[in-house]
Amino acid sequence: MKNSFKVAFLALAIAVSAAACKGKSAEGSGDTTKMDTTAVDTSKMDTTKMDTTKMDTTAADTTKKM
Repeated sequence: MKNSFKVAFLALAIAVSAAACKGKSAEGSGDTTKMDTTAVDTSKMDTTKMDTTKMDTTAADTTKKM
């Protein structure tokens, strides 16, 4: 009796997974292998300035030591 339930459950799981995988795979998929052909200018210099004068934000330890 237990084996028949196991086999029925396994068959149902396989049927559901097969139905889910079949899906609408061919509908509206488009070309997924198309390459991005946008040119990037790598010779342009980086002119942004960095702020190197950041304040120290660590709080002082005010707990009493034993």
